[in-house]
Amino acid sequence: GSWNFLVVDIMSRSGRFPVLAAAVFIAALLAFVDAKGHEYNVRDKVDLYVNKVGPYANPSETYEYYSLPFCLPKEKREKAENLGEKLEGDRLTSSDYDLRFMVDVQFTVICKKSLTADDIKKFQKAIDQDYYFEMYYDDLPMWGLIGEMEKKADENGKEVTKYFLFTHLHFSLERNGNKIVEVTVAADPVSRTEITKLSPTDVEFSYSAKWSESNVRFEDRMLKYSRQKFLPQHLEVHWFSIINSCVTVLLLTGFLGTILMRVLKNDFVKYSREAEDEDDVEETGWKLIHGDVFRFPPFKSLFCASVGTGLQILLLVLALFFLALAGVFYPYSHGAFYTAGVVLYALTSCVAGYVSSMLYKKMEGTNWVHNVLLTVFIYMGPFFAIAGFLNSVAAYNHATRALSVGTIAGILCIWGLVTFPLTVLGGIAGKNMAGPFEAPVRTNRVPREIPPVPWYRCGPAQIVMAGFLPFSAIYIELYYIFTSTWGHREYTIYSILFIVFIIL
Repeated sequence: GSWNFLVVDIMSRSGRFPVLAAAVFIAALLAFVDAKGHEYNVRDKVDLYVNKVGPYANPSETYEYYSLPFCLPKEKREKAENLGEKLEGDRLTSSDYDLRFMVDVQFTVICKKSLTADDIKKFQKAIDQDYYFEMYYDDLPMWGLIGEMEKKADENGKEVTKYFLFTHLHFSLERNGNKIVEVTVAADPVSRTEITKLSPTDVEFSYSAKWSESNVRFEDRMLKYSRQKFLPQHLEVHWFSIINSCVTVLLLTGFLGTILMRVLKNDFVKYSREAEDEDDVEETGWKLIHGDVFRFPPFKSLFCASVGTGLQILLLVLALFFLALAGVFYPYSHGAFYTAGVVLYALTSCVAGYVSSMLYKKMEGTNWVHNVLLTVFIYMGPFFAIAGFLNSVAAYNHATRALSVGTIAGILCIWGLVTFPLTVLGGIAGKNMAGPFEAPVRTNRVPREIPPVPWYRCGPAQIVMAGFLPFSAIYIELYYIFTSTWGHREYTIYSILFIVFIIL
């Protein structure tokens, strides 16, 4: 808390606002770079891409669609994906579903296939774990189940499990004029094939499609995927949480302010009386440590790197909030959030270098090169280590979350050619523009010895008590965020999340 005025002073002179504005502009430009015309004429071919499959209970565990023995297309090709889509785990691949604009499709066979015992085992495992599939049509997602199983008692009363594979998909497509506004897919429960026995089985995969007119505007076609449209009562929970957090913060702030004002008032009265009685009065209470408040920390470089990186992440969060409130991150926006996050982090790295180096120079630090390098690695070092381990696990299990060598090389190039140079440039600018440190009070040359304190005033206890209030203010939103992370709903209530962020 004693260094807040230093950080504010550096922030006010760091010129971060032009950098932040440019970063936000570029991130918004990249987020919209995939926006194309979605207008079609009658009988125009609109590609349907299959994406991934995975257990419904664990949406973070996904695999490529053709990891299951479905019908392979005649020409298998992968859709060109941006960085955000790859980070999100999307693997869009072509299919042989021929769905043309405003053309109904009757029962059409896509392929006939003879399933081997191994193929049946894969489908049985998928059905047993409630696997779902994901497809995209005109950038609109749709989902369906692979199959179903039934448990019945045989003649002897023993429970028997039967597996059924859905072989027919019906697509319901809606348009508004010459634009597609809604798509859904449903498996026909009548057209299913039993795959209980591990013997070669012939199956026939087919599909049909039906077009209809809709009043939904093209601009509103993503609203159906928004959480609040399906669960409007949850908004009341969010607002109740915000009001509860505001009341809690105001009450605790009022209590703390009252206690501090009483203590300070009593100390002022005490010191004024002692000053009238004696000229040389021994300092007590909070005045006892005023000469040690602005003493430089023992690990200057680590402290400055943490402050600089923390400010960079704060600007990154504010910029992402700005883009989210501007409507850039609509549901299932093909990794726009990840793309914007990577770009903004790279562009705001100059702020971290500037703030860290300036603060380090104010603290009379001499090894500024070490400080800049520590600023570069203090966050990205642990991040790369954890991400590398998780990516290795995903690659071992052939999950779509595993990044390819090319994607990893691209991320490292962004870090090495953009993040690192900008951090160094910011560090050079901060070192050259740093002025002398001027403390409002004189700092004692000899540090005062700190007496032993009770257990509840030690570091771990203070961390728990200090974090309780912020957690109580945001725990409701954390629940919805974690539900979105490990669930099937996209988090879209950014306005409420921003209000909670301001309360914190």
